[in-house]
Amino acid sequence: MKQTINEIPLNKELHDVLRQLGIKDVNPAYSTGLAWGGQGSGTTREIYSPADGNLIASVSMASREDYDHVVQTAQEAFKVWRKVPAPKRGEVVRQIGLKLREHKEALGKLVSYEMGKILQEGLGEVQEMIDICDFAVGLSRQLHGYTMHSERPQHRMYEQYHPLGIVGIISAFNFPVAVWSWNAMLAGVCGDVMIWKPSEKTPLAAVACQHIIREVLAENEVPEGVFNVIIGDAEIGSLMSHDNRVALVSATGSTRMGKKVGEAVGARLGKSLLELGGNNAIIITESADIDMAIPAVVFGAVGTCGQRCTSTRRLIIHENIYDQVKDRLARIYANLPIGHPLNSTTLVGPLIDKAAVDAFRDALDKVQQEGGQLIVGGEVLEGRGYETGTYVTPAIVEADNNYATVQEETFAPILYLIKYSGDIENAIDIQNGVRQGLSSAIFSTNLLETEAFLSHRGSDCGIANVNIGTSGAEIGGAFGGEKETGGGRESGSDAWRVYMRRQTNTINYSREMPLAQGIRFDIMD
Repeated sequence: MKQTINEIPLNKELHDVLRQLGIKDVNPAYSTGLAWGGQGSGTTREIYSPADGNLIASVSMASREDYDHVVQTAQEAFKVWRKVPAPKRGEVVRQIGLKLREHKEALGKLVSYEMGKILQEGLGEVQEMIDICDFAVGLSRQLHGYTMHSERPQHRMYEQYHPLGIVGIISAFNFPVAVWSWNAMLAGVCGDVMIWKPSEKTPLAAVACQHIIREVLAENEVPEGVFNVIIGDAEIGSLMSHDNRVALVSATGSTRMGKKVGEAVGARLGKSLLELGGNNAIIITESADIDMAIPAVVFGAVGTCGQRCTSTRRLIIHENIYDQVKDRLARIYANLPIGHPLNSTTLVGPLIDKAAVDAFRDALDKVQQEGGQLIVGGEVLEGRGYETGTYVTPAIVEADNNYATVQEETFAPILYLIKYSGDIENAIDIQNGVRQGLSSAIFSTNLLETEAFLSHRGSDCGIANVNIGTSGAEIGGAFGGEKETGGGRESGSDAWRVYMRRQTNTINYSREMPLAQGIRFDIMD
């Protein structure tokens, strides 16, 4: 592997970044938008960068009392915010987008350093936030319902949408800020108020976002409690999931976590939006343009060190081109630049922590015990610049789709090569033969193959791409998947509807009282 030594001096640079983002004190446990405060539970969590192991911050963890205070503040804010016209709410979001543009470089560096994704991906994540702000601004003037014809004379029927109330947002470490913005900006223009619980592994980027938007909120006299951040462990997420005051819980993370959230929210008949695990595959058919396919496969498999929910985990290759694709990938993997995420030559940064490294090694051990053949990678890097123990060499393994390890999502850079023979239906059966259903892709220049992949008998995933990879979705389309991915949809298209409650209205403008279905109900006065 081509390795890049971690020699970037970061102490002063990080200090400058934090100052640019307005962060001086990161100890308080929560923020209600205009005032950063909270007593915390008395416990703190130290945040270390997976890039070099340096201590970034010590952050107080919220208590149950802190949580209750945030919820009460949000409840009061909702009474005011829901009355603000949607285009006015959109104007606030527009200004938030402008602030994010001002701080894109600084916030992108912080995301990269705290989470470990390379700088290009950190900057891309902030751009995603900017893009969803733009989308939400337009949406603020298009929260439309429908009109219907009534069967009764001089009656009018229509549907309209109203804000839900409090939206709880539980986000994961791999996208520390973007997924929050998908939810918060859309929910914000819909008239909801938000309580964001970021991952306890990457809280500082969330603190930074709150500082960035504070000035906008103050200038627009947005009530305290519309945009809230609360930093805590799994207990806070559990409180949110069980809380009848929280109308919608949007949770991004593992399927295991999502099942707990869904069960808790469902038990109280609340609403949930679940965007959970993926076991994503790319099919490469015999007619594929391999020169196009290879870069998409590599980015999908090793981008964010394999820690995206849309990461490519399985590569289903036609037997006639299998060896050619395998050999090309092995050569590329042997020369991947692995190193500090802020180094401009790096393509693969670290895993988030040593627990992720242990999961990586454990999966490789298990799949080989099942019969898989390790082609390249699978090492934990040591020595100068890699003292953190969080850097690994991305692995390629020849495997069978039915292996138990292949059936599971390992949040690490492991790519399973799976050979198929015969026609495209065989490849699609393999693609669909897992419990997850997030993202999928096919590389083919054969129209019959691509249309079969996109048909009702094709990919069973929420995302199905042709001649592009599984990773790197645009915000204009609804994002989410089926089966154990949870069925939720975030970001673009009509995903905004989940943040609102639907209401059907019928207006009688006659002087009579006819009933529907021609029912007669005569009473004597």
